[in-house]
Amino acid sequence: MFNALVVEKDEESGKTSAVVKEISDADLPEGNVTVAVEYSTVNYKDGLCIGPGGGLVRSYPHVPGIDFAGTVEASQDDRYKPGDKVVLTGWRVGEVHWGGYAQKARVNADWLVPLPMGLDTRQAMAVGTAGFTAMLAVMALEDHGIKDGPVLVTGAAGGVGSVATAILANLGHEVAGVTGRPETADYLKSLGATQIVAREEINETTKRPLEAETWGGCVDAVGGEMLARALGQIKYGGSVAAVGLAGGAGLPATVIPFLLRGVNLLGIDSVMQPYENRLRAWERIAKDLPMDKLEAMIQPATLADLPGLGADILKGQVKGRVVVDVNA
Repeated sequence: MFNALVVEKDEESGKTSAVVKEISDADLPEGNVTVAVEYSTVNYKDGLCIGPGGGLVRSYPHVPGIDFAGTVEASQDDRYKPGDKVVLTGWRVGEVHWGGYAQKARVNADWLVPLPMGLDTRQAMAVGTAGFTAMLAVMALEDHGIKDGPVLVTGAAGGVGSVATAILANLGHEVAGVTGRPETADYLKSLGATQIVAREEINETTKRPLEAETWGGCVDAVGGEMLARALGQIKYGGSVAAVGLAGGAGLPATVIPFLLRGVNLLGIDSVMQPYENRLRAWERIAKDLPMDKLEAMIQPATLADLPGLGADILKGQVKGRVVVDVNA
């Protein structure tokens, strides 16, 4: 028997509740690799899954947690053997398939990646899906060429934004971090941001389709109005790597930034990345993300803390990376 955060649904009322309880190996879903989970994280999707409406969950009971890192306990796949350290992000784990908020997980071997040298399991989950997505965004900007000038990072105090800020700064770029919380300014500067931009400065512009060419590129972790405003401020031929929908799925913009300035809008999907891309991103993380900056992002948590943290992340009240020690 082992502990897990289990979301259950009352069939009569339709309400869901999240409770830490004991389950057994027999309760785990199908898969050819069993992992002794050590750490997971809290992401926006986790908040939706834990919340009273159930969010993205398809069937109950359900174990949320869209990523995890740990040690292989049993394997029917030749690529992994007991004792191997592994990390998993994506593949609808924690949404459709049971995820990381348990002391054990059983998954398809294809979804795993060996933990790269230079990272331990706690650090890997300080990075987590958010940090993995941030690295994919940085890699996409690099592939298209980052222009001179500061790189704008929206939602900079959140999980994706924090890691993107630290990586870009470590690579030698000026970073302008956008935040709606003035109290996070010192935190963002500690990650390497050279400029703090109030959210209102981006959203309360003239809303013309084109404005002054200001940013050499952008990692947008918000979407919606914020993304539309950023597009009109990117330098000619620059790119925006869009990773988030917290501000909405709509895009109140025109084609003018794309036609007249050659701006590239790069959509980043972290869910079903090919193995080679996942491995490359994790290896880049181990190389290009300063560990001292990573430590500054961490908020520790336990399984018992998760219901409250799920609500907080939906309200935009979580700073940095929440690392869940599932064995605490």
